[in-house]
Amino acid sequence: MSSYITCLHKIKEHAETYPYVWASYIVVYSGFGLWMAYRWRKLRKTEDRVRGLQERLRKFVEAEESSSSVTAAEKVPASSEKSVK
Repeated sequence: MSSYITCLHKIKEHAETYPYVWASYIVVYSGFGLWMAYRWRKLRKTEDRVRGLQERLRKFVEAEESSSSVTAAEKVPASSEKSVK
């Protein structure tokens, strides 16, 4: 525990001695953090949009298949009757 306090004391002295260095660290790393948050949010929005489009496409395909299966079901008995005779 005392080594931890010593380390904190050294960091505090260094920050007081070189404030511009620490200010530049804060500016650079906070800017990097803001950029990462922006990209993360943009990625999440893109994923949500893709999920919505996939859902719309899935519903469209199901509607197409159901309409084509109804049409095929109407045609199948007529052709099956011919093959049975």
